[in-house]
Amino acid sequence: MLKLKSTVSLFLLFISLINYSQTEDAYTALLVPLELKTKANAVVRYEKKTVEILSSDEIKVTKKRITTVFNEYGNRHINAVEFYDDNSTIEEIEAHIYNDFGEEIKKIKERDFVDASAVSDFSIYDDNRIKYLNYIPLKYPYTVEYTSEVVYENTAFFPNWQPIDDYYVSVQHAEYEILNTAEVELKLKKENFDNYNIQEISENHFIAENIHGVKYEAYTPELKTFVPRYKVALKAFKMIDVQGVNNNWSDFGKWMYDKLLTGTDEIPESTKNHVRQLTAGVDDKIERAKLIYKYMQDKTRYISIQVGIGGWKPMLANDVDKLGYADCKGLTNYTKALLEAVDVPSYYTVVYGGRGLRDIDSEFSSIEGNHVILCVPNADENIFLECTSQTNPFGFTAGFTDDRDVLLVKPEGGEIVHTKIYEADDSVQKTLAYIAMDNSGSIIADVDITTTGYQYSIHEGIENDTERDQQLHYKDYWDYINNITIDNISIENDKDNIVYKEKVKLSSTNYASKSGTRLIFQPNMFNKVTNIPPRYTERKLEFTINRSFKDEDEFIIQLPEGFEVEAMTETKELKTKFGIYRFQMEKLEGNKLKYVRTYILNKGNYEKEDYKAFRSFRKQIVKHDKSKIVLTKSL
Repeated sequence: MLKLKSTVSLFLLFISLINYSQTEDAYTALLVPLELKTKANAVVRYEKKTVEILSSDEIKVTKKRITTVFNEYGNRHINAVEFYDDNSTIEEIEAHIYNDFGEEIKKIKERDFVDASAVSDFSIYDDNRIKYLNYIPLKYPYTVEYTSEVVYENTAFFPNWQPIDDYYVSVQHAEYEILNTAEVELKLKKENFDNYNIQEISENHFIAENIHGVKYEAYTPELKTFVPRYKVALKAFKMIDVQGVNNNWSDFGKWMYDKLLTGTDEIPESTKNHVRQLTAGVDDKIERAKLIYKYMQDKTRYISIQVGIGGWKPMLANDVDKLGYADCKGLTNYTKALLEAVDVPSYYTVVYGGRGLRDIDSEFSSIEGNHVILCVPNADENIFLECTSQTNPFGFTAGFTDDRDVLLVKPEGGEIVHTKIYEADDSVQKTLAYIAMDNSGSIIADVDITTTGYQYSIHEGIENDTERDQQLHYKDYWDYINNITIDNISIENDKDNIVYKEKVKLSSTNYASKSGTRLIFQPNMFNKVTNIPPRYTERKLEFTINRSFKDEDEFIIQLPEGFEVEAMTETKELKTKFGIYRFQMEKLEGNKLKYVRTYILNKGNYEKEDYKAFRSFRKQIVKHDKSKIVLTKSL
């Protein structure tokens, strides 16, 4: 028996020494495993996040994170930051700084953290605050140990786990554990756990070890889509004294409608009468909706306001009507109220807004989204309105809320639907030009650019710039044309048809280069692809082309008197899964040439093995866009 006790004691001592050694090693930058330094600006040496569910109304989150930083790009990965408000309390927050030998050089207590309002520059009011470590290192590498404990009386926003939280960050040890002593029922979802070194220690307890940093590659989809994530939500939760039920999107949407929207859409009788008069005699509901949308745009402006029910409850429509400003929630809710006054139904809609495409997770109901828009149902088609913009055309979503799953908040419950997809034929840029070249190689040109769809969203807004900024815009747009002078600009923004029209008169001295008696120039003067995607010896990640588009170009070139074509490439055509490219040259009467070009890019998700072919496609386009014509003096 004594021998057994001695053996057990020795074993426990051995384990204790190992754990002590590992903890000590985590502070020493020199002991970071070599393979974890590759493609890493920082390495998470140790991280443990524990979420204790005290009840459906309260959770406590404890964090410990030890991060070794190798350069200035790694500074932001120490993650020594906490957000808080009236419904959360920071019980503990502290940091220790260590040099490369693991010796402590600084201790930072709570009073030394920066405490600031977590508002954006365009927010009029926000009740969120932030405490963060603002440490400027004297040398690299250094290591930060950060610990915190925060109690939340708002359980709608449950801390999920994503051990790889950015590019160029390796993970030596990351741990996540939920202590559910209150036995609150949970919704759980694992994403992308395969092919990563993640162990499930017990229920809701995971450890990730020795995960190499991810290098960013061009056209890579959002990081969240391919790294491991553990998503958690409470089926019974509280959002600032408002109880909620979340079994599915239908439940969650009904909760939002009943608890966040009901009672917020009252507007003055005088406003109702005004919009009814405005739409009097207009039988078509979509035409009435257009008039209301324009009225709202002219009357209001966007200002960020993040208060009330976790920033999720909209400002009262009555107040928006009186003040003339609100955030996306308030403006959307106000527009909804205006439409109801003229018998046009609409639905408050939660979305992830942004240039990138990000869906509301249709399989996992929880607090999601960063923006709100309005849906006007129209037979089999949903029309979505961006209510924060004073200039957006009615129903135009390209570039910010297009092609993604969103949540409609209906009286009977939530519903996931997809926003409009802009295909290549919807997103067209058509460039027409008439160019006259003289015998010195200088040109004058009238250029017309017409854009629709996603390409409209790229060009729209130039008409609001100053004349100087417009000049700079076009000089930058055609930065490959030397000695360019912009002589005249005329812009028409046709919002009814969602067509953007630009007319530019310009000139360039010595556009064509001289070689003896010859003139040499590139006929694609006004719509060149100049960028080749980066080359990778071995592509690691899949890639995505988010949006389709089509470019159509036609240039008529008046050749200088006394010159004729000596050499030119007449036709080139490329057909791939990524798109189509073709151009052709044609001689016209009167010593003219016609250059016609079409470039179509197809949206899609592609395997990493396809990237080389995609890069080749783009490389050939760049090459062919530089095709040259040689003119010589006629005899």
